[in-house]
Amino acid sequence: MYYWIPAFAGMTALHSLMNRMPATVCASVTICRRIRVRGQVQGVGFRPFVYRLAQELNLSGWVRNDGEGVDIEAQGAPQAVEALIARLETEAPPLASVTAVEVREAAASSVRGFEIKVSSHGTASTSVTPDSATCPDCLVELFDPANRRWRHAFINCTHCGPRYTIARSLPYDRPHTSMAAFEMCADCRAEYEDPADRRFHAQPNACPQCGPHLALRDAVGDLLNADDPIAATLVRIRRGEVVAIKGLGGYHLACDASNAEAVTLLRQRKNREEKPFAVMLANVASVAPYADMNEDERALLESRERPVVLLKKRAACDETLAGVAPGLRELGAMLPGTPIQFLLFHEAAGRPAGTDWLAVPQPLTLLMTSANPGGEPIVRDDDEALARLAGIADAYLMHDREIVTRVDDSVMRLTNPLSPARGGEGRGEGGYQFIRRARGFTLQPIKLPRSGPAVLATGGFLKNTICLTRGDEAFLSQHIGDLDNAPTCRALEETTQRMMDLLEIEPELVAHDLHPDFHSTRFAADFARSRGLKTVAVQHHHAHIAAVAAEHGATGPLIGLALDGVGMGSDKGSWGGELMQVDNERFARLGHLRELALPGGDKAAREPWRMAAAALFALGRGDEICARFPQQRAAGAVAMMLGGNAHTPPTTSCGRLFDAAAGLAGVREIAAFEGQAAMLYESQALQYGEVDALEGGFVIGADGTLDLLPLLARLADEREAGFAAALFHATLAAALAEWARRAAEETGVSRVALGGGCFLNRILSEGVRRRLEAAGLEVLQAQRAPPNDGGLSLGQAWVAMNSEP
Repeated sequence: MYYWIPAFAGMTALHSLMNRMPATVCASVTICRRIRVRGQVQGVGFRPFVYRLAQELNLSGWVRNDGEGVDIEAQGAPQAVEALIARLETEAPPLASVTAVEVREAAASSVRGFEIKVSSHGTASTSVTPDSATCPDCLVELFDPANRRWRHAFINCTHCGPRYTIARSLPYDRPHTSMAAFEMCADCRAEYEDPADRRFHAQPNACPQCGPHLALRDAVGDLLNADDPIAATLVRIRRGEVVAIKGLGGYHLACDASNAEAVTLLRQRKNREEKPFAVMLANVASVAPYADMNEDERALLESRERPVVLLKKRAACDETLAGVAPGLRELGAMLPGTPIQFLLFHEAAGRPAGTDWLAVPQPLTLLMTSANPGGEPIVRDDDEALARLAGIADAYLMHDREIVTRVDDSVMRLTNPLSPARGGEGRGEGGYQFIRRARGFTLQPIKLPRSGPAVLATGGFLKNTICLTRGDEAFLSQHIGDLDNAPTCRALEETTQRMMDLLEIEPELVAHDLHPDFHSTRFAADFARSRGLKTVAVQHHHAHIAAVAAEHGATGPLIGLALDGVGMGSDKGSWGGELMQVDNERFARLGHLRELALPGGDKAAREPWRMAAAALFALGRGDEICARFPQQRAAGAVAMMLGGNAHTPPTTSCGRLFDAAAGLAGVREIAAFEGQAAMLYESQALQYGEVDALEGGFVIGADGTLDLLPLLARLADEREAGFAAALFHATLAAALAEWARRAAEETGVSRVALGGGCFLNRILSEGVRRRLEAAGLEVLQAQRAPPNDGGLSLGQAWVAMNSEP
């Protein structure tokens, strides 16, 4: 008989459990219990933690890893066994995430003492813990000249270091990782086998004598004679070179962010004209000169996941870090998370002993960007780096520990500065937002409201991710990328197979986007056909809202606002500004933004002036197009296309509405990267400050159409760009909130979910949320998955799961 104890139940449930046990058991001097611990409990020091508790409580028995998590048999006094069960959750190791503790009675035995058994295997119902930043204890050793791991570039313990990126399969034991190639020396073996040691069964455990080693190679891959590769790397960065640095989930390209020539050089070589870069600084004190931070943002920067965090720039940022994030109000900043990264800053600081220097501002500012030329997946392997980064990198800082799974940096921002942010994904509700969910969070499971068949969902075309479900858990992959090139398409297929192997999930159902020409759709069809599985096609915007519903456990009907660039509609049209009622696997389109023409089709998404021209034409001012855009040679042709309704498919896209407004303001006629015009427009609005919404700036039709042409008419004649941007954002937020409020009133549904990439716009998301909450509605926003297409696969999986009885 099993007694299931939720991870949050604590002592109350345990006392209740004991009270329900037979009186003869409670009266016994010794009891024996079989205990199952579920969650992320492998590779985090959970077994030695249990061992130490058992020793302290004078219990006999054993603990081991298996495919389901951690398996324990504990025998002793009833109070001691009860205390063990309670403390499994309340005192779990820092990297552990306990989702459930299950207890059943077991027959007492004559076994004395407590041991850690060899792992057993079975069908997996656990997952590998994400990679974690170097812990404070390891940093103390790393910077202690008397320690045998002084400046060891691969220092780790059970509380930190690589996990997901080195794991091949479960159970998470050394033979199943890329550390299997490194035989531990006697000292490391002694640590590994000592239950009282911090490195007991730390699978990546190593030291300078037995572990991986660094090597510095030149631009053509020849080994350089560098006694200290870290020091030699820093010399090259300081003289303006670009160095490819091997990390946990792939290579970064690094240069001196304060050297404008080096930044320009990297932009030219990577063919990345204006898209913002992120910077890495030694500590939060070093970030302060460049960006404002509140307490929550500091906590997010210092969290064990070490994401890139978007912060509000200070006035001097663009002058000091010229070319890093041009024209934008936010700077992407991150802190070192690996020993190699820490050592670069330590070298720049003059190799001080101890860790006090980590609390003091340091001048070194590194530009760190994923080594993914041409938008392809991040470079993972050494030979791949030498081939794909040729002509970009001047040198390569490599090591001989294999990266099993490629993973990019996660990118996040705080959305509500008053909400708590205290490590892991349990931060304040609605308090943070993913732009990209990857390193540090893959494979943290997302709890679903119910169990269902195992689903593979293959995501969309842009910002692709895949999702696998197991029972009531969803596992969202790391960011894979845009499926416009063969390497990223292969990465999608590789990631699917690796996650299936690692989680031991065999899908029973396959979900995909409606669009038949996406590689993700074709892959889903081929995958399902080869296994005889059913496929479920999920409309793009339905998936956006379903993803929000899934992570919030919302199983009933809700109103959805889905705003993005484009997604195929049920009518095969170009949707992107949708008002929906969603109820799990079903949805109804209640309304949409007024259609605008897409002059030239997809080309209009890359050239905002075309959308501005479409707005002028819709306003009856098509004769102004050539005069407003004299630099665009195609202006006359576009005016003719609009007049003749040729090559101008209609769209309801909110992203294109942003482009139209930004194009009218002259913010950006040709975008250098996706969403650039909208991002610059948001920055102008933030710079200007809040204004009131335009009275009469929108009309909601009887058919549910939201018409913002009155706003565009006003913007077409506004010459103050900052005011125009602020007015657009304020009026759009007011319009969307009123649109959703009316739908909620008419349907009797009191919950509203906000999904789609346009809700990465801080002004829009906060403005809509604030107005809806003031109207008494509950607002759900994406938090554990990105609101953009990076979260589509989660929504697809939830819809597919609910499509089965």
